[in-house]
Amino acid sequence: MRLTSILAIYVLFWTMSLFLVLPFGVRTSEEAGEERGPGHAESAPHSFSFAKAALRATIVSAVLFGFYYANWIYGWIGVGELDWLN
Repeated sequence: MRLTSILAIYVLFWTMSLFLVLPFGVRTSEEAGEERGPGHAESAPHSFSFAKAALRATIVSAVLFGFYYANWIYGWIGVGELDWLN
């Protein structure tokens, strides 16, 4: 696999992982013990740290991509195993 393919696939894994980890660790204003601002939804996060979300996404994507790349090298699961209809 070429380096450009590895980077492109890793970026896809990272993006998917970011959306996967976004809801974790987020607290509403009520949970944080603060007053909700006017016009904010009850479910709106009190504060958001992109750095924390990016770090979590990087860790999750590194693990998932590691499994993907190991499968690419060792061929544990191939296309034949994914054909459930036949």
